[in-house]
Amino acid sequence: MRSKLIGSKESIENFQFVTINGKVEFENVERISRIAYYYSKAVKAGINLALKGVSLNDAVKELYKIIPYAFYAETAYKQALALVENKGSKVEIRKKWIACRGSKGDNGNRGIKFHVFQDHVEVRVKDPWGKWVHGKAYFGRKYLPLLSELKELSRRKEEGYGAVISFKHYPMIHLQIPLWLYLKHFSSLKPNGYGLFAGFDLNSDRLNVVVINKDGEIIAKKTWWYSDVTRPGFPKGKARALRLNALSESLNFLSRIGVDYVAFEDLFLVKNRRFTRSKSGNRKVLRFAKRQMLTHGVIKALRLGFNVVLVNPKGTTNSEYHDKIMREKGFDRHTASAYLIALKGLEVIKNNE
Repeated sequence: MRSKLIGSKESIENFQFVTINGKVEFENVERISRIAYYYSKAVKAGINLALKGVSLNDAVKELYKIIPYAFYAETAYKQALALVENKGSKVEIRKKWIACRGSKGDNGNRGIKFHVFQDHVEVRVKDPWGKWVHGKAYFGRKYLPLLSELKELSRRKEEGYGAVISFKHYPMIHLQIPLWLYLKHFSSLKPNGYGLFAGFDLNSDRLNVVVINKDGEIIAKKTWWYSDVTRPGFPKGKARALRLNALSESLNFLSRIGVDYVAFEDLFLVKNRRFTRSKSGNRKVLRFAKRQMLTHGVIKALRLGFNVVLVNPKGTTNSEYHDKIMREKGFDRHTASAYLIALKGLEVIKNNE
């Protein structure tokens, strides 16, 4: 039986796709760089238009003057709108990239296409001023069956895929795979548990988990620490790896003790980051990509066969009930939050039965 994701409509929309990444060797890097330069320039111009409230159709006409391909211009403006929504007028564009939105009706994607071979994936990128630019992408053999099926679904106009070409150290391609298709290829069967619920509290220096039964009674609680990652100068990549490793360890632990449901805070309901008066606390918040960790946790949990519940975070960190739980049960604030998140997950499931 396939695992389920339960949450607000807005949040579930953020989990429609999983991104896989591959290194690309292009035949003509100069042409690709040129497209990326003008695409990024179009996003910059799109930000000014977004701040003025220009409609999509009018914006695409303007951006077409910069990058004369309607699908690039449209994607650039949609990205500009998203950047403005998240960061307001303080948006800075320093990198260059190419992006093209996907669509079932366009055989997957109009601007960035791929074809699967035995050991690599051929990539074609539309050049607005010339012919297609070709390249070879390497994702890893385990992804080739998945990409072959996506290619066939795109040919039949049953699925679309978004695509991005980035240039941090070398050209990379990032393909958005439909979540259901990704889980079809990479999920593992989990033995039926005992109907237990686990609440996760994700933090910059630790991961707290509390497990409860259907009556709300506490079965287990555990903390995974990675305190060193908040030190000034700690490598960002290593910090991310330690946090994600803690998530994987916790989910494996929960599978062994019979948990069937895991609950996370619905961070997509939180529009702004919360800061503290503490300089060290602010540094932790700034360095901590909490939504990235949430996304990894949700996808990993679904792959392992858990049902995932995204709950409203209101009251799970700062509330009278939260303080009461800390006093009555002797919990620290993070364990108390994990417990409340588990209770909210249990409530959501009961209301949906």
